[in-house]
Amino acid sequence: MIEINNDNYYNIVNHILKNEEFNKTKQMEHHGISRYDHSLKVSYYSYKVAKLLKLDYEETARAGLLHDFFLSYKERDAKERIVSTFNHSKKAVENATALFNITPKGIDIIKTHMFPLNMTIPRYAESWVVNIVDKVVGTMEFFKKFKYKFSYLVNLYLIFLINSGK
Repeated sequence: MIEINNDNYYNIVNHILKNEEFNKTKQMEHHGISRYDHSLKVSYYSYKVAKLLKLDYEETARAGLLHDFFLSYKERDAKERIVSTFNHSKKAVENATALFNITPKGIDIIKTHMFPLNMTIPRYAESWVVNIVDKVVGTMEFFKKFKYKFSYLVNLYLIFLINSGK
């Protein structure tokens, strides 16, 4: 879990964090953690970057939190997992706009967070921030989840290299 010591950030996103529908994401696995925790990380780090760059950090924080707000994901269904990679941002926009007051910029942030996989180019700097932060956070979560497997593969590769040099 990410440690957030920022009252201003919570003031911006608290209404989302208290939402019953959004809290269902706590039960959904995403990169080895809950989708809720993943979204919170993306939102908070995007908020920090946007603030540093003097961008609209409030909209970045809200839309960053809602970027993976889709609930129709069957964890064990491989086909749906692949399909959702390409279309979950559309579902997240539908869910976010149904429950929260999302601006056109917020919609763009959510809709384009999977660029280049979904082929919709981000229109705002804030959209690029969430897009990039999501990639970095997702990659870190993925490597943490499968760290032991990568370690095992590296060791096998090193053994192969050592033995092939003999």
